[in-house]
Amino acid sequence: MRATIVYDNRTRRPDLEADWGFACYLEAQGHRLLFDTGGSGRILLHNLARLNIDPTAVDTVVISHNHFDHIGGLAAFLEQNNRVKAVLPPSLRGVRHAREVVFAGQPEEIYPGIYTTGELENVEQSLVVETSRGMLVFVGCAHPDMQKILQTARQFGRLYGIVGGLHDFEEYELLQGLDFILPTHCTRHREELKTRYPSQYREGGVGTFIEIE
Repeated sequence: MRATIVYDNRTRRPDLEADWGFACYLEAQGHRLLFDTGGSGRILLHNLARLNIDPTAVDTVVISHNHFDHIGGLAAFLEQNNRVKAVLPPSLRGVRHAREVVFAGQPEEIYPGIYTTGELENVEQSLVVETSRGMLVFVGCAHPDMQKILQTARQFGRLYGIVGGLHDFEEYELLQGLDFILPTHCTRHREELKTRYPSQYREGGVGTFIEIE
């Protein structure tokens, strides 16, 4: 499993643009996925180009929730690639330029080893990807209750870690047992997470690369 953060509030390189929002490109289980699309199509496509990621190679786009900073780049992306499967929360309608549109209202398998929690609390879905070390959970903003996100993800296997925006999350004890914690985007309490979980904590930002054999 390989993942690259392609849209985030911070950047690791001067040639990559930072902006409020989140998107992550994944290669897993023989598929290429884009999880969220940030707030700007121009910035998304710019960062993909700088990272040598071909948007036409993506076969599936997964949107966590219907907020501008996660769907703002979707139209521009679909102009580049309309052959993708789009896995959307039921609260997001009007996406027409995809090969296939699937609404994820319940936890389910997208592909073998790749799952969605379904739209939790009528707000947001998370992506769960199987790795050799356990399940890695990708969240957009973690608007639903974190306990519910993690409990739903655990039905697919033992959890290894979490990547994405954690907003105002303060129930730090819920992350005990995770080996990998990479907060991005809207996470407010980064320093507290880093202090409590120093060996598990990883820094995010556009250009962050994750590889798990």
